[in-house]
Amino acid sequence: MINYAHSVSGQPKDCWETLEDHLAAVARTAGENAAVIGAQPLAEAAGWLHDLGKVKPRFQDKLHGHPNNTSHSGEGARYADAHIRGVNGKLVAFCIAGHHSGLPNGLARSYGKPSTALRERLEQSEDVALPDGVCLPEQTLSTPLTGLPKDPYFEVQFFTRMLFSTLVDADFIETERFYTPGAPRGTQADLRGLRDALSLTLGAFPPPKTLLNRLRAEVLAAAANSAALEPGFFSLTVPTGGGKTYASLRFALDHAVAHGLRRVIYVAPFTAIIEQTADVFRKALGDKDAVLEHHSAFDLQDIDNKDDEDAAERMKLAAQNWDRPIIVTTAVQLYESLFANRTQKCRKLHNMARSVIILDEAQSLPVNFLRPCLAALKELTRGYGCSVVLCTATQPAISDDDGLNVPEAIVKAETREIAPDPDRLYAQLTRVNVQKVGTLSNDALAQRVAGRKALVIVNNKRQARALFGLLGKGTALHLSTNMTARHRQQVLARIKDGYDGPVISTALVEAGVDLDFPEVWRAVAGLDSIVQAAGRCNRNGLLDKGQVFVFEPEDGFPPPPELALNATIARDVMRDYPDPLHPDAVCAYFKRLYWDRSADLDSRQIMRRIAEAKFEFPFADIAADFRLIEEVTRPLIIGVGPYGLDRAGVNLLEHGKYPGAIARAMQRFTVSVAPRIRNELVRLGAAHMVRPDEFGDQFVVLDNIRLYDEEAGFSPEDPEDLGNVII
Repeated sequence: MINYAHSVSGQPKDCWETLEDHLAAVARTAGENAAVIGAQPLAEAAGWLHDLGKVKPRFQDKLHGHPNNTSHSGEGARYADAHIRGVNGKLVAFCIAGHHSGLPNGLARSYGKPSTALRERLEQSEDVALPDGVCLPEQTLSTPLTGLPKDPYFEVQFFTRMLFSTLVDADFIETERFYTPGAPRGTQADLRGLRDALSLTLGAFPPPKTLLNRLRAEVLAAAANSAALEPGFFSLTVPTGGGKTYASLRFALDHAVAHGLRRVIYVAPFTAIIEQTADVFRKALGDKDAVLEHHSAFDLQDIDNKDDEDAAERMKLAAQNWDRPIIVTTAVQLYESLFANRTQKCRKLHNMARSVIILDEAQSLPVNFLRPCLAALKELTRGYGCSVVLCTATQPAISDDDGLNVPEAIVKAETREIAPDPDRLYAQLTRVNVQKVGTLSNDALAQRVAGRKALVIVNNKRQARALFGLLGKGTALHLSTNMTARHRQQVLARIKDGYDGPVISTALVEAGVDLDFPEVWRAVAGLDSIVQAAGRCNRNGLLDKGQVFVFEPEDGFPPPPELALNATIARDVMRDYPDPLHPDAVCAYFKRLYWDRSADLDSRQIMRRIAEAKFEFPFADIAADFRLIEEVTRPLIIGVGPYGLDRAGVNLLEHGKYPGAIARAMQRFTVSVAPRIRNELVRLGAAHMVRPDEFGDQFVVLDNIRLYDEEAGFSPEDPEDLGNVII
């Protein structure tokens, strides 16, 4: 009797995929994925066993058109747990049990997904024999787990996610290869060619004549000279405007080529600047296909396989696996993926191995999850051949030398500085004076900046909208994430073309946005935010000194609750240090921030729970709890006005085949809103779902032109009044 893995509706059986062929293909590809982490035998075993349950007669009946709810992933997990020696059997069992629905908890049912624990899955599954043609490779302890100290629970759970990634990516690829053999593949990494292209671009820059450009050239040269150093931790400490973006890419490509690393992963703190950074890289490298920008705005939902497994698998084929040589992504996407359990987020993990990871604005490390994030970064360098570059003007106090008293602190003695003499760079690149001006009402602030070339940065979109309204249409520009990426890009282009009026913005301009104003007004916030705001003032050194004014906003516009302590500590530090931008002041700020938050550096007790679980890791619970952004938002596609969908976007949305490709194209036309606002828009007929039978509520398009202002973006200020706005 022939067992099948996949059927094809309406086609004879000789067009179906046999189980033996599918298992062999997944084992081969999983092994290739895992070779880079030294876990090829384990990954091959997981590939051979992952669909073992499909030999059950009732599952074969399902493929032959007799619907039933027979599952199949438990049997392979049961076999691995029973027949693969030591802890390796448990790890493979986790991966196989979760290869559709996600890594489960070990023992207890989860409040996340999947809810059923591994132990329960194993108990519910059947004992089945290996079919003909299956021969498991000899299992050995894998490379990342050799030579570890006693109780290496963090390292083992981290490795399990990596192993899981090799399996689910292989399963997706081979399923795609069967159903859509002509589907496009990823771009092969050619880092040497990209390095040479970047060298040509940088070599075409004119000889530096100003002090600023000479210092930028010095930083670039230092980046190239540091590339031969052995992989590990690096810092690139350069004041804002000193050319960190080009220097970090120069170091990363040179370093990758020198040590045979596979890709560069550039991590920015905000989604709002992803498109700008990716565009800079594409132009510098002369290869738009080499750069993949990826963030969480349109992550596909994992689909359980209970009703139609093949349809679910085909829907997942658009998932990103980071198979490009240059990845530009967000901190949220990186860190949440490293603690995820679902197939969509985990599929990319093995492709992080042997990468250069640039943490742009490294001071943005999430304080509440600092310990697990540092542990993950250290493990990437220890076991997976990565180099991590802490790239910022304001290095966070995260090393043992800084007094961070947690086991995960970075070892200062093992962190190499790329920049030439950061203290000297700071002194030579100081281009602003900082002045505290006390409390300013919105009216007073609007009067101070009216008619002036000034950048005003506030802590929330409400105050930005209020100030913009006071200045009046046509007299100021507005920037916030209530505007689509397409809209923001046009506003930024107008500023760079010489606009000389006031610009009212949220913090999205503080990281990686190349703006230059003679004066900047910053609502009080964390000192790292104030330093970044100052980086938009006299950025190109055209003035003797620019002016940065730090003010307290009027009542009703405080910093967000999660940043209130940051602002309080910044006030204290600014009282103690005449120059709040000096590295000593910044170091004092971060020390206070971490010491005052010592109990919250692992607010969801991730590290404790991993250690206490032994090898029965609560993968599903940890993934549910590891959320850097607590407020859930959903994408709203703007379908109206000059910054909404263009004709090509409409055509793709209406006729595109792959939801992943559609989602990526829609990023230019999207804002993020609370789910209840989006639902209310649909209920009132102000927005509609596109192709809901195919994609559910993934794509919702705004139709009411009154709700998107051509200067300030998406407009409902009071969600409770949304119905009145729409009428």
